[in-house]
Amino acid sequence: MGKVEGGMKCVKYLLFVFNFIFWLMGSFVLAVGLWLRFDPETVSLLNGDEAPDTFFIGVYILIGAGSLVMLVGFFGCCGAVRESQCLLGSFFACLLIIFGAEVAAGVFGFLNKDKIVKDVQTFYTTSYDKNNNGTLIVSYKKVLNCCGTKANPCPDQEPDTKDCESGIKDFFNSKLYIIGYVGIGIAGVMIIGMIFSMVLCCAIRNSREVI
Repeated sequence: MGKVEGGMKCVKYLLFVFNFIFWLMGSFVLAVGLWLRFDPETVSLLNGDEAPDTFFIGVYILIGAGSLVMLVGFFGCCGAVRESQCLLGSFFACLLIIFGAEVAAGVFGFLNKDKIVKDVQTFYTTSYDKNNNGTLIVSYKKVLNCCGTKANPCPDQEPDTKDCESGIKDFFNSKLYIIGYVGIGIAGVMIIGMIFSMVLCCAIRNSREVI
């Protein structure tokens, strides 16, 4: 069985190192997704039967993509070491799928930013109008340091306290930017991995044809 030599051997080891870093990045993406999903502050604000689930859709995409990145990074390392066209081909195909998922998460976070904020604001306003002393309203007040709405402020609201509609906008915008930047950033790294895997696959095939 032919082995890659010279410059292609360098590509082989670069691909191995890349995949190890790729595995670490997958762990990071998974950790970010789990943090966003189970963050006590975020969960307390979206706790309820009528709470919008749009925000968590992007989070679930991140969690799924991060898990796949870890798995694919492992197989990519094995494929590089063993110079297996089958493993490298599978690695490339999986990268394409994860690339699409990461881009989808990033684009979803940016394009649906205003809709998600609006849905949460509507959810809060409806809950506040029903019971302005409920557990959910108290959670918003504690987490966001806000009270009431623009149209219906709290009776005992302090002058420097912002309304919760503004607090919701600031809070979820920061979370959605994390989803967007992480998704698009990882997708950019994947392009490098796909290039390396294609080059190494071609080198392995050519070396075997020569033999």
